[in-house]
Amino acid sequence: MKRKTEFDIKSIRLANQGKSRIEWAEKQMDVLRLIKQRFEKEKPLKDIRISACLHVTTETANLMNTLKAGGAQVVLCASNPLSTQDDTAASIVRDFKIPVFAVCGEDRKTYYQHLKAALDHKPQITMDDGADLVSELHSKRKKQAKDILGSSEETTTGVIRLRSMEKKGILKFPVIAVNDAQTKHLFDNYYGTGQSTIDGILRATNLLFAGKTVVVAGYGNCGKGVALRSKALGAHVIVTEVEPIRALQAAMDGYEVTTMEKAAPRGDIFITLTGDISVVRKEHFLKMKDGAVVCNSGHFDVEIDIKDLTKMSKTKEIPRTFVEAYQLKSGKKVNLLGEGRLINLAAAEGHPASVMDMSFANQALAAEYIVKNNNKLAKKVYVVPEEIDVEIARLKLKTMGIIYDKLTPKQEKYLASWKLGT
Repeated sequence: MKRKTEFDIKSIRLANQGKSRIEWAEKQMDVLRLIKQRFEKEKPLKDIRISACLHVTTETANLMNTLKAGGAQVVLCASNPLSTQDDTAASIVRDFKIPVFAVCGEDRKTYYQHLKAALDHKPQITMDDGADLVSELHSKRKKQAKDILGSSEETTTGVIRLRSMEKKGILKFPVIAVNDAQTKHLFDNYYGTGQSTIDGILRATNLLFAGKTVVVAGYGNCGKGVALRSKALGAHVIVTEVEPIRALQAAMDGYEVTTMEKAAPRGDIFITLTGDISVVRKEHFLKMKDGAVVCNSGHFDVEIDIKDLTKMSKTKEIPRTFVEAYQLKSGKKVNLLGEGRLINLAAAEGHPASVMDMSFANQALAAEYIVKNNNKLAKKVYVVPEEIDVEIARLKLKTMGIIYDKLTPKQEKYLASWKLGT
């Protein structure tokens, strides 16, 4: 066994199982595989140190391998204590020779020790899923921030944090908002979160969605995906939303829209996807049905006020893996799934590999873009360049065997001219 300072995983003995699962995922990640083949030839990341704080899954393993193929020196730590696949972590260490600092179920202290270990790598590029590495570099490692060429951010919650930093003028290096790429947020947030959230709930509870009332908090891309798939399973869907345009869209999409206060007594399953704190809290718990199920598919475990729930309860039991049944003083029970963390990763395996294929293609190409253009980039948050987004979509269509139309010269001329019209 290597020294703990070189990596920190549950057990290297799990590597064989992890390797098989990584290879299975790789077969479904056609776009990333094409990028890896080019990276192996061109080495666009040669000798660049990259520290990544992402969910340690089979899909992430293939991203790490792609970055290494491009010449990068990579270190990986977990962006969520419950999402780590321990067998995957073991295989990344043994088979890819990439240091990993992640153990499923690690406590808060260990989580931050792992963030520090990733930053001890002295990265020139960071990759985040929630902006924790960037946060550390702006709070406890300010001197180290000057060495960062740029960073990329995977998720909505992280982008919100980063745009706040930019607005306040404290962002110390450029960041690519990978989450905002169309080939990321459409497929990952809408299709991926929609399916994987339901998958996590079903694995944890084995409940039948048909006939249930499902309350979806937040109607961004993630909420839209969850609402659509809940409806497809036969559930009555109620949407709660604070943003008028999204609330209007939910209503026009055929969902009932109301407040959490009014939805609380009616819901059977509550799913939060907002990125904000205390979306479900004391006054809502008090109104819920006996046996209501509450879970989160937003990035951090802050959307459900677990402190409130704990204070209100006289007992807690674990009837199933990933289910905590809190008995309130009134006698009724509220079932919390996955400790309030991402249910699609806590109780399931996250997004399908074919979805993460495009998300991580964006991450790989964003790293290449930062290396090539860092001297031109200001200290602000950038959207993924359109040419990268379009190229990923083109590659995905190619791997799916789909052909699409192209404009004729006459059509291009018409669209480019202000003189041609009626």
